[in-house]
Amino acid sequence: MILNLDHVAIAVPELDEAIRRFAEDLGLTLSGTEDVQSAQTRTAFFPVSDPEHPTRIELVSPLDGGGPLVRHLERRGPGIHHLCFRTDDVDGDMARLQAKGWRFTSDAPFGGAHGTRVCFIHPKSTGGVLIELAEYPDGAHD
Repeated sequence: MILNLDHVAIAVPELDEAIRRFAEDLGLTLSGTEDVQSAQTRTAFFPVSDPEHPTRIELVSPLDGGGPLVRHLERRGPGIHHLCFRTDDVDGDMARLQAKGWRFTSDAPFGGAHGTRVCFIHPKSTGGVLIELAEYPDGAHD
């Protein structure tokens, strides 16, 4: 079941510069960075609401200059990349939505940041928006 909006991801070409702008200029608190090998990305998170279950801004940048995010940045430039909804059952939500005709970018969930299991709903099923579903281990948030 979808529980809440987990994060809004913003694609950036240079993570360190984007972190500086969000921390110094906007005054947001960086909660950490993480390399996500499965997506070939480096991420940084900034909580922006309720400390127990925060909605966050995720800055996402290509890891070592490779991966699918490079193509995204070349085609569209920096900007909103995807919305992520937290779920308590990524497998169940994926199966339920597939039964309704929704398309996904993978056949099964895979590893994401913070030890999550994630899947992405194809933008053709959502009116043009890439949507991630993320299940945290043992219901934790991060």
